[in-house]
Amino acid sequence: MRCVKAHAYWTTGPGRGEIRPLTLSPPAADEVLVRTLFSAISRGTETLVHRHQVPETVRDLMRAPFQEGDLPGPVKYGYLTAGVVEAGPAQLQGQRVFCLHPHQTRFVVPATAVVPIPDDVPTPRALLAGAVETAINGLWDAAPRIGDRVAVVGLGMIGASVAALLARFPLGRLQAVDVDSGRAGLAAQLGVELVSPDQAAGDCDVVLHCSATEAGLATALDLAGDDAEVVELSWYGDRAPSVPLGEAFHARRLTLRGSQVGGVSTARRARRSTTDRLTLALQTLSDPRFDALLSGMSDFTELPEVIDQIAAGDRPALCHLIRYPEEEPCSV
Repeated sequence: MRCVKAHAYWTTGPGRGEIRPLTLSPPAADEVLVRTLFSAISRGTETLVHRHQVPETVRDLMRAPFQEGDLPGPVKYGYLTAGVVEAGPAQLQGQRVFCLHPHQTRFVVPATAVVPIPDDVPTPRALLAGAVETAINGLWDAAPRIGDRVAVVGLGMIGASVAALLARFPLGRLQAVDVDSGRAGLAAQLGVELVSPDQAAGDCDVVLHCSATEAGLATALDLAGDDAEVVELSWYGDRAPSVPLGEAFHARRLTLRGSQVGGVSTARRARRSTTDRLTLALQTLSDPRFDALLSGMSDFTELPEVIDQIAAGDRPALCHLIRYPEEEPCSV
């Protein structure tokens, strides 16, 4: 095999994208050739990329591991991909793997960049590894303790992942807080109670905020008990949300703390690598409750239209999957 033809999705301008052909070099001895089975759209980040709204100050920090081009674009962007190894080290050949790679039918990466998917994790569910990895990092930062009263504000992709993990903890109380009552079914599948902001119980020991809204952050601070901590997992892009730090914020000695998946939580950084964290996320996805976060599927050829619809709010989705064709390699 001298080369392989493939296709990749590129963001070409604000609100515009297209699928482009490319030719891959054969993998070296320490590389793998992966045929993509599914990828997933990371709604929050990829919507900002699609709109060309990633702030200039964080464009370098927002680079995806195998991104091509520079933000705002044209750029090949994405980081939730699962496929099967077609060529590479013997121990990986034929294995299903997860990789932080953009939307592309086939790709060649270092063998160290792929993580095997456990046998008891279906391939589509493995695409949730990015969200679950973010949730794991947030929980390492938040460090809930036995008997704690915990609230998760915002039951989107990250909030639902956090809530699903917390449902395993021996907590005194766990509530998911969201203004959308239509997410009650999702909460029930995850095994958590959904309440509206005005129904939520206060005096929480830990609050995790995941709604990416000013109102949600205000609710999170309001639900925190004295001396408690609010862990912020939302990313606001180029927005500058108003944070209610007046009134009793100081008197109650609240802590507002950011959590971001780019680096392993300081509580685990000396003993866990990012690969360790991703491997843990994939192992965690053996739980079938996470299937509740899979909310749609489209073919790869539809990807430009699908991302546009999601960015415009015309296609509601938590984790929208992209299904790939059986594309034959072409030697030239």
